[in-house]
Amino acid sequence: MVFTTIFFGLFFGIFLVVLVLLVVSRRRLQPSSARPRVSILIAARNEEATIIRCLTALTQLNYPAEQLEILIGDDASTDNTAALVKEFIQDKPQFRLLSIRQRLGTARGKSNALAHLCRAATTDYLLFTDADMALHPDWVQTMLAAAPEGVGIVTGITTAEGNLFGRLQGLDWLFGLSLIRMLTDLGLPITAVGNNMLVTRKAYDSIGGYEALAFSITEDLQLFEKVVAQGWGYRNIITPSALGISVAQPTVQCLLQQRKRWMKGAVRLPWQLSLLFSSYSIFYTILGWPGLLPLETIGLLYGAKVACQTLFLLITLRQAGHRENLAVLLVYDVYLLVMSLAVLAYTWWPSGIQWKERRYRWAEG
Repeated sequence: MVFTTIFFGLFFGIFLVVLVLLVVSRRRLQPSSARPRVSILIAARNEEATIIRCLTALTQLNYPAEQLEILIGDDASTDNTAALVKEFIQDKPQFRLLSIRQRLGTARGKSNALAHLCRAATTDYLLFTDADMALHPDWVQTMLAAAPEGVGIVTGITTAEGNLFGRLQGLDWLFGLSLIRMLTDLGLPITAVGNNMLVTRKAYDSIGGYEALAFSITEDLQLFEKVVAQGWGYRNIITPSALGISVAQPTVQCLLQQRKRWMKGAVRLPWQLSLLFSSYSIFYTILGWPGLLPLETIGLLYGAKVACQTLFLLITLRQAGHRENLAVLLVYDVYLLVMSLAVLAYTWWPSGIQWKERRYRWAEG
């Protein structure tokens, strides 16, 4: 009983500190009137269902079209992706489609497509997004404002929309990225996220590019680690104008495949973030241990945890300029518990990782 008292005291004490830091650690971005040329890079493989949504959002950017270089890399798609892109961009000179068929250096898969795109880019700022993303109209100038001299890599904020399942995935994005932003503001290098990311040309070239890195199925984390190791600064930002909205995974199976790939990178994350996430598993283990706690205490502790978590999400949603129904926020805890257990089981199941209709071994990268 002494252990449980100490644990729950620490758990809610840390949660309170996290809530305070979430509010006070937010940095103000200084807007700039400068509009340098930038490159927006999209690696696309079999994205016929989502790519036009992404490209349409990029045509609505509040940024001079002549200062944009938007490169789409068709990574050996077997569907109608290339044809759709060609038709969409035929009257838009800021867009260009590249056919990716050869390997550069050690790069494979998506990292190979990105290596080709970075080599083809002609500007000093590389902005990365995915074919299933839609970015805010002020995305470019917001990311640039977060990258003053010395900062080499910036990550924006992402969520997802759709039905209830998709919106719960969106809360997952916000919850994880908000924790990462908080730890980043404390000076802890955690990670970058490649669907909403800026890398300066100087920082990218300083590591030799993707083609010089050992292959990894979590290429954004690997890039981040190498850039930070070269002494470049890093930023994770949460602001409405840096928000990207992803297409949610359509099924539980697709979500588990995505999260298994993410878990490959998670084993390399700093211990501080791992400790925060592992405290959740300890919380539920103690709470659900047969006969350890009376039902009234279990209900009180669970209610307090849901209240803290909901407040965390409400603050994050407000900072990101996004809205969500309170009922969905309350359902999120059940989703989080069930999916966490399912992801752990699926990750340890002896099978490969499926990603963009390619298979990789767990040991790779």
